[in-house]
Amino acid sequence: MESRLDYFGHPLAGKVLKHINSANKVVSDSTLPAATQELVRIRVSQINGCGFCTDMHTKDAIAAGEAMQRIHLVAAWREAKVYTDAERAALEVAEQGTRIADAAGGVTDEAWTNAAKHFDEDQLVALIALVAVINAYNRVNVITQQPAGDYQPGQFG
Repeated sequence: MESRLDYFGHPLAGKVLKHINSANKVVSDSTLPAATQELVRIRVSQINGCGFCTDMHTKDAIAAGEAMQRIHLVAAWREAKVYTDAERAALEVAEQGTRIADAAGGVTDEAWTNAAKHFDEDQLVALIALVAVINAYNRVNVITQQPAGDYQPGQFG
């Protein structure tokens, strides 16, 4: 598989990615737990069928010490006992926030209230931004058909 165009090497795309990357850095530096962030990135990327980001974030999670079982089960997190209640709440918001067209109104009040039990306002802001940012990355990569499999942890800084 080859990319439809060299998006990462294109000057205009570089300007766009600079801003998305800046938003991602703000989220990464937030108090939203790093493990939760990576689980959300993986799950959203799975939903969107983004092989490039799924490859990247599973490898980054492994490099950060995440348990393989948790990585393997994230697609079936509702049935898995390996996630905290807070992680489950974040994954629910991430799924509903990603599947807006399917969710008939977006994130439900129930999902939001549950997340608010586990995260403070800054963390909720970070969670919303994280869902938005990873969806943006996924769309760039899916549209351009970025191939997956060659990512090395830390490759992008």
